[in-house]
Amino acid sequence: MLFIKKGVTMFKNIIAPVQAWLLSQGRCVGCGTPLEKGKHQKGKDKTEKVTCQCGRIFIYDPKNKKYRRALFKEV
Repeated sequence: MLFIKKGVTMFKNIIAPVQAWLLSQGRCVGCGTPLEKGKHQKGKDKTEKVTCQCGRIFIYDPKNKKYRRALFKEV
């Protein structure tokens, strides 16, 4: 069991920087599609809810011009 937890942690440590880089480029962390091509909806606090063609949901902050993954309560 400890080996499995250690393997998951190692996997997350490898994937997290790649996902952060994709988001900094304005791309989906799942399929790599530019998020500007996704479906945009106005959200709370002057943010936009962006849904990618693969179904992942992101929040775009136009003030900072940055994307992030949506939290469960924001979906």
